[in-house]
Amino acid sequence: MDAAYVAALSEAAVRQLAVDLIEQSKELMDRVNQNSRNSSTPPSQNPPWTNGSGKTESVNETEDDSGDTRDNSNNKKGQIKTGSSKKPGKQPGAQGYGRKIETPITDTQDHVPCGCEACGTKFDDSSAHVAINGSYVLDVETQDEKLGLHLTHTKHTYYEVTCTCGHKTQALPGSADKEDGWSVKITEWHLCGPNLVGLIVCMSKRYHLSRKKIQEFLGDWLGIYLSKGVINKSILEAGRAVSPLEEKFIEDIEAAALIYIDETGWKELSNKLWLWVFATSTVCFFVVGPRTKTVVKKILDIFNGTLMSDGYNAYRHFQNRLRCWAHLERKLKGLAESTNKTARGFGLYGLDLFETLKVAIKAARDGPDTDISANFSDLLAKFNHYCVEYSQCSHKKTRALAREFLNDWKAIWHVLSNVDFPLTNNEAERLLRHWVIGRQISFGTRNSEGSRAFSLLASVIETCRLRKVSPWPYLAEVIAARRKNLPVPPLPQVATV
Repeated sequence: MDAAYVAALSEAAVRQLAVDLIEQSKELMDRVNQNSRNSSTPPSQNPPWTNGSGKTESVNETEDDSGDTRDNSNNKKGQIKTGSSKKPGKQPGAQGYGRKIETPITDTQDHVPCGCEACGTKFDDSSAHVAINGSYVLDVETQDEKLGLHLTHTKHTYYEVTCTCGHKTQALPGSADKEDGWSVKITEWHLCGPNLVGLIVCMSKRYHLSRKKIQEFLGDWLGIYLSKGVINKSILEAGRAVSPLEEKFIEDIEAAALIYIDETGWKELSNKLWLWVFATSTVCFFVVGPRTKTVVKKILDIFNGTLMSDGYNAYRHFQNRLRCWAHLERKLKGLAESTNKTARGFGLYGLDLFETLKVAIKAARDGPDTDISANFSDLLAKFNHYCVEYSQCSHKKTRALAREFLNDWKAIWHVLSNVDFPLTNNEAERLLRHWVIGRQISFGTRNSEGSRAFSLLASVIETCRLRKVSPWPYLAEVIAARRKNLPVPPLPQVATV
């Protein structure tokens, strides 16, 4: 389109072209003004010169040369290379580096067989035993809550005893049985003790440190040198150690009266997946998987309680469902700030309706009446009429929101029948926020095993925090038990205040 094209048009065509360009400019202005305050755009997409609410604030621009928390030594942009033919890790023929044993030995433990594996004869202290193997285990202990961590370095020696029957019985480090879907082993033959593994998981998942930063911290503060491979193996081992809790998480969620559910984008190398959260007042369960109904049906197969969610259609088959009002109000606010007259009118009317109902719900929560739906039947009928009318209007966003109200009408106003129900899905969004920050730093996971370890460890950490207990002693207890091939200890009960 140029000046010659416009000159060749008739007067009526020029008028129509002007109208079309005005509508397009209005739509572009509305799109530019969208942020987390007036749309479904997440806060992470706000421009860097705005504050958390999406409003512009004055800042002093200073050059930041503090460096990045990611380990991007081989990738300048921090992205994972997918086209390289080289496999991750040490390349064939590259120089290897052994561990230097410089930490003083603080304890020694001898492991001698108790009896013959063949004939069952019991061994006593006089039985001749020969050392056949040994290992070193680094761990941390808390001497006192105010004194911090104390490093231990234990030397384990394993012996062999020859029975009178001629059979040789060996003492071996404990290990868990093989499990499908896991390549990492759970074994006592590991340089890192249970508490040290818990500390590594804490720094990785709770404080978003890269493997390189964890390596640096352990070296500077505890005098421990661990390779990044050992650190990664520790995290995966912890994830596998807590994997039997998955069934318990699902069982508790399905038995709950009210759950919050939400999902956000997640990358597994080059695959685009989603991080799901299923939360109750005492349980938080994360799953990394596709954004399909299959994930929801697998977790909530026999769920009969009330579900709080956003407008994703995978949740619409639940009979007892609540819609998050915050999502709808943000969209209405976006329409109220639009340059389109029709959109602006619908948005303002919807916002006034929500404000009126929130005042009524607050009053009902303080009084004996818990069903206020009949009190606003006329007001809701009028709004329903508007939604039907605007569901056919020419403005795209107004039409979409009107149809969204009609599709989820029962779920949106279900709270009026029981004002004790929540109005928003903020509980699920708060639980996701910490892990979304981690995703932005780490760019997700690299394989299915890493994704499963991440989601399981996040589930244990957040569940313990919901129950007001520290997750790290429990995680160390689980690792110690699993390395002996023992059952997983039950999740801690809710702490009494």
